[in-house]
Amino acid sequence: MNRMKKYGAAMLFAGMLSSAFAQVGQQGSNDQLEKYRPSYHFTPKQGWMNDPNGMVYLNGNYHLFFQHNPEKSVWGPMHWGHAISKDLIHWDEQKIALYPDSLGTIFSGSSVIDKNNTAGFGKGAMVAIFTHHNHQEEERKTGLHQNQSLAYSLDQGATWTKYKGNPVLPNPGIWDFRDPKVMWFEKSKSWIMTLATKDCITFYSSKNLKEWKKESEFGKEVGAHGGVWECPDLIPMKYKGETKWVLLVSINPGGPNGGSVTQYFVGDFDGHQFQPADTSIKWLDWGPDNYAGVTWSNLGGRQLMIGWMSNWQYANVVPTTRWRSSSTIPRDLALQKVDQKYYVSSSAAPELAKAFRPVKKYRANQSKELSIQEQLPQAFRLDINKLKQQNFKVILSNTIGNELVVGYDKDQKAYYIDRSKSGEIAFNADFPKTSTAKRLSNNESLSLSLYIDVSSVELFADGGLTAMTGLFFPQEPMTRLRIVGEDNLIFQDIDIAAFKDK
Repeated sequence: MNRMKKYGAAMLFAGMLSSAFAQVGQQGSNDQLEKYRPSYHFTPKQGWMNDPNGMVYLNGNYHLFFQHNPEKSVWGPMHWGHAISKDLIHWDEQKIALYPDSLGTIFSGSSVIDKNNTAGFGKGAMVAIFTHHNHQEEERKTGLHQNQSLAYSLDQGATWTKYKGNPVLPNPGIWDFRDPKVMWFEKSKSWIMTLATKDCITFYSSKNLKEWKKESEFGKEVGAHGGVWECPDLIPMKYKGETKWVLLVSINPGGPNGGSVTQYFVGDFDGHQFQPADTSIKWLDWGPDNYAGVTWSNLGGRQLMIGWMSNWQYANVVPTTRWRSSSTIPRDLALQKVDQKYYVSSSAAPELAKAFRPVKKYRANQSKELSIQEQLPQAFRLDINKLKQQNFKVILSNTIGNELVVGYDKDQKAYYIDRSKSGEIAFNADFPKTSTAKRLSNNESLSLSLYIDVSSVELFADGGLTAMTGLFFPQEPMTRLRIVGEDNLIFQDIDIAAFKDK
């Protein structure tokens, strides 16, 4: 959960801009208010959203909690919003789960199912572990303003009770002390908390979720340190039958393309310490707009992640009015190896395939340009399979000249997203910059999937080894598509599928 201390002036400007947008919106139509709302990504009905929190699966329902300011479409007093889905496509927003209280506002955290009643709240209780942020204490600059607390639900997340003994992990004097991600570690029969502490990670253990013991620290000398570390997640993953541990760490700023980003480490964890297999810097998503992503708990061995689709560089001033921010699509994470190094790949959750209907399929082509004649919907998927490696561009455009370009530079061995002509870009100087992503795969041909949804693009290349996410805000719908190569486009097939419904 990003602390907003250094955004004071920006927040004042953002509030003024939000008010101006709101006045324009009130004079305009409902369509204008909803202009950039996506079709198959979760957004709150109104207000502000950032980090996903407390994701947990229970009895057929995927629970998504999220950082939420219900009153305004800029960052403000943090609550836990709540939404539920059965299919990872359609989300039903619930009433707010956690409100600010005398201990502070409700910053990021996680949820678990306490199957063995270790905390004594009840067998099978849904337990949220979150950061209480005391803004008055922050103003006093004591460094004691962030503490870890509990809440529990005995009715599958419908209502919540905060633990009377909060906080369960008081601050020892660390300014950034937040975003607890908790998991059950079977070998030691204990809970493990992965906590962001300034620019490193601290691991704690507990038998009952209420009393915590410090185990170790990680990260002071490794990884990217361009900004504060946030929203960590420690997850077990298998590679050819061997269990490895992946530590996700969001960092702001310090990304390869500026602003907010998530790095990760692959290694081993024994219940006490995390040991990385190598210390090279690796990015989970190279694009500008996937941050604070963490995984669902209680899904067995599946590692399903969702992120906040924005960037602190401009999150408060993007040109939406009634609401701000959406989540990425849910993504399955997997381990792959390239040149003897482990990498985490991301791919769209397979459930999403059910939400698209085929529109057009192209096979073998012998020209430098493929122009899609159909008028495309605003929400669709494009799959390019086994394209001969070369410089190429996918150009999404409209009748007034807005263009979003996703492409590949063979000389640089890099994918890129260019939104310099994509529509509304003047709200922030960093927004129009082209983002690049290193290609990790050694395959001779290129394969990629693009998920387009009104105002966002998510790229999964080479089986998800390289992923990029970017927002864009066209001044009218993007309905035209061209694929342009430096040489003749030689590929196995290209598929276009439209999202079925809203």
